[in-house]
Amino acid sequence: MEKSLRIAILGGTGKVGRYIAEKALESGFQVRMLIRNLDKLAYFDNRIEIIKGDAQNIDSIRCLLKDCNIVINTLGQPVKDLPIYSSVTNNVLSIMNEFAIRRYIGVTGASLNIEGDNKKLINRIGAKIFEILFSKMMIDKKKELSILINSNMDWTLVRLPFVIEGSETGNIKVNLSDMEGTRITNADIAKFIINQVSETKYIRKTPFISN
Repeated sequence: MEKSLRIAILGGTGKVGRYIAEKALESGFQVRMLIRNLDKLAYFDNRIEIIKGDAQNIDSIRCLLKDCNIVINTLGQPVKDLPIYSSVTNNVLSIMNEFAIRRYIGVTGASLNIEGDNKKLINRIGAKIFEILFSKMMIDKKKELSILINSNMDWTLVRLPFVIEGSETGNIKVNLSDMEGTRITNADIAKFIINQVSETKYIRKTPFISN
């Protein structure tokens, strides 16, 4: 039964999202993707169902999520743009409730500090620099986490270091309190995230992953 699950993906044209779509298809899942600008679809697999729309539009989210079983949110935006992460996530959870969808998997940066973290000094400094340089984004990212924590969803929010182009390495380090490495390939991110579709270990948790 699990192999017939349909996954809804936001941020599918980004450097992580397209790998997630490919890995989901490879794993036998159905894939539906929300795309605002079809010109950004550098690759196209005719097994992917494309919904043209905007992540900030609640009707677009409703079209994306209808008849889906899992939501994967890898939405990204330029750091200088007005952050929309929390508002999009809020809309997604609202429609998930409407359709009785429980599983949500999202990504965020390793600079996000969470209660219970035990970051080494270099990572604490890095997080502080991000809070200073990208204060609006970090405030919004914290708001997004708060929305997830206060929801009734089976969510996982994966914290990422620098993302590099690359294939699967077979070496993914996972840690709940600190980031062990400084980078990870987008193919490894995709593998970890698609594994979370059936994995319960990190539900309502915020694991760091790295190579």
